[in-house]
Amino acid sequence: MEFVVLPDNQDGAAVGRALLPDPEQAKVVTHASGRPWIMGTWSAEDILTVSLGRKNLILLGCFTTTSAQLLRSLSASGDVTALDVFLRSVPGSHYAIASFDGEIRVQGSLSGVREVFYATIDGVTCAADRPDTLAAGIGGGVDERVLAGHLLSYRPWPLSGRPVWRGVECLAPGHYLRIRPDGSHRAVRWWAPPPAELTLAEGARRVRGALEGAAAARSRNSPALGCDLSGGMDSTSLAFLTYRQEGCGRLVTVRREALDAAHDDARWAQRAAASLPGAESVVLAAKELPLSFTGQLAYDDDLEAPYPWSRVKAVAAHVARQLADHGVSLQLTGHGGDELFSPAPSFYHALARSEGLRSVRHLRAARSMYRWPLGAMVRNLLRDPSYPQWLATASTSLTLPVGGPTEPFTGWGAHPRLPSWATPEAVELTAGLLREAAVEKTSPYAPEAVQHELMEGVRLCGAKIRLTDRLTSRSGVAYHAPFLDDQVVDAALSVRLADRVSVERAKPVLAAAMRGVVPDALLGRTTKGEASAEVYAGVRRHKAELLALTEDMRLARLGLVDGTAVRAALLTPHAMSRTFIPVVTTLACESWLRSVETARTRVRRQQGAA
Repeated sequence: MEFVVLPDNQDGAAVGRALLPDPEQAKVVTHASGRPWIMGTWSAEDILTVSLGRKNLILLGCFTTTSAQLLRSLSASGDVTALDVFLRSVPGSHYAIASFDGEIRVQGSLSGVREVFYATIDGVTCAADRPDTLAAGIGGGVDERVLAGHLLSYRPWPLSGRPVWRGVECLAPGHYLRIRPDGSHRAVRWWAPPPAELTLAEGARRVRGALEGAAAARSRNSPALGCDLSGGMDSTSLAFLTYRQEGCGRLVTVRREALDAAHDDARWAQRAAASLPGAESVVLAAKELPLSFTGQLAYDDDLEAPYPWSRVKAVAAHVARQLADHGVSLQLTGHGGDELFSPAPSFYHALARSEGLRSVRHLRAARSMYRWPLGAMVRNLLRDPSYPQWLATASTSLTLPVGGPTEPFTGWGAHPRLPSWATPEAVELTAGLLREAAVEKTSPYAPEAVQHELMEGVRLCGAKIRLTDRLTSRSGVAYHAPFLDDQVVDAALSVRLADRVSVERAKPVLAAAMRGVVPDALLGRTTKGEASAEVYAGVRRHKAELLALTEDMRLARLGLVDGTAVRAALLTPHAMSRTFIPVVTTLACESWLRSVETARTRVRRQQGAA
């Protein structure tokens, strides 16, 4: 799927023709005026459109609603603002685009899986599902300041909301873009995080209903659904929910064998598969899978941003091809479940401040799990900075070593870090962005720190899913994360803090929601596999290709990294795979820059030939 949204005027029509690489092949939906409104490419099953006089409404993506329901919503809505309630009620993951007498509303999803980017081109505002499309229309280059932020251990808000292309902006979650007929625009809030007040029983019912709606949305037009079945609670829950859907045709579960013989995912996945009679099971042998870091030197035509999961890019593409061979066109993944239902370490700061002495049992368990010294934990609990204060502190700690158990975790989370090979210029650029956000008193995603951090995890995961979907879609297989649907996210945020964590079991809210859907024995798993064996094997096999990325580094040309230090880090033995993560992040940025360079060279050659 790829599209641009155009204002209802002559300038908008001209911009649309210039933006798309092949406008003659693009599908076009028009305003009531007859001018082009939406131009792009999409599948027939991914779009639902209705018109009523000079009012038009389109859904793009997956959803469970009908034309009749859309028409009723149109007839009851005097302007685009009145669509809020109806759009919140539609399960699935989709864009909603409305045009009321030339007044446009463009809305994506809370997680950013369906992200809305926009830019002013030739005096008019245009929106699109990807920023590089818009950047090409305005001649926008790479923003080195934002790119430096991609070297961080993670990009906190608002850095995470800044496209790496100059001149392009991204909507904040819970907002839609309103474009007037004259081409001007403004962002309008339609959603805010709900209060965390539902009991475990109430929250579980709401989460289950939202997940059932998410599963139904995927089953709507999918005769064969693929579903990851790793053995974890998240993917297992999705497999069983999908299996129960009346509209579900064939269900094909897929599992990748691990290289580590001690990895126990296989045992749990086999137990789950045995409880899904009639479902097809595809097991991909470890020796047949691409190793980590395969294809790091390959050109990629998705130029939105560096791909955070670049280490397993070839693996994702391989799985998609295997599913396509089995007639599957949509793959479900359990990503997003950890972000919603596994409390981050900083959660306990918020729990202690809200529950007081009632949180002591949980704090003891957390201290044991994270190995926090008592003094460090108590000092941390006494800290309560505002979000701008947290951003200001983060700007001063970018190069400090991670403190391990003594690392302070306020409710806003850990401070991000830059790798040791980041240049002083990169450090200053990133620190400057954080300082600016602090001075501007940037509002967090939610007033409550714990709700903000949950949303931050959801947003970071949503960006990865968005990019992965484009990768797997090249094989004809869409990549969906139902846990990141708006209704599921809203439901998870509604549960009381005290009910989101349990000393006895993992993910108590999800476990309660899946009671009666997933066999109890599968909900009781307390272990979690990890992939360090894959990391080490991939580095050994592809060391030459990875080292090639450290030669004449484009990041070094921009003054953002010391290439020699990156090469040394790649050659240095790593006792733990997690210390290799900054290397992976850096090489992902380098690989992306080289793809941008290649794309520009191709354009120049085409222009020269013309």
